[in-house]
Amino acid sequence: MSLHPPLRRCWMRRGERKLIPAPGSPQYLHVFGAYNWHTGRVSYRTAAHKNSDSFVAFLEQLLAEYPRQKLILVMDNASYHHSKTTRAALSLYEDRLLVIWLPKYSPFLNPIERFWLHFKQLAVANRLHRSLKALQDSVDEVMQQQNTFHHPNRLRLLDKFRLVA
Repeated sequence: MSLHPPLRRCWMRRGERKLIPAPGSPQYLHVFGAYNWHTGRVSYRTAAHKNSDSFVAFLEQLLAEYPRQKLILVMDNASYHHSKTTRAALSLYEDRLLVIWLPKYSPFLNPIERFWLHFKQLAVANRLHRSLKALQDSVDEVMQQQNTFHHPNRLRLLDKFRLVA
């Protein structure tokens, strides 16, 4: 018979999320992005909701940023990528967009995932943003660094592939 109460595990398993109670309703800031392989520039848009309407607005922004180019989009199987609204937009712009659909459960094949890891380390890892505006400011700052050609925090994916080749 033990005199001590059983020990409870106090640590989290890898990949486990810890919920921290906070007053008020939860707020979200979602980031849609596209990586330009030629320039290393990232086009992005933030939204309060990750849904078809937000994604189509990002597509239209992307087409406006590159008015004369045909764009290649590598897309995963997120539900809003396959919605009726998104499919309608993709068919409307099919002369300007080439969509490459990734197999299910294969985010490692999507080149922008490498950028998202880099981005999260700089913008949100180990930081507590006191407001949604502070989070938005952090997102904008990291994206500005990425889009500044000689910034030390800039991720150059193409340079990494050239080293391998």
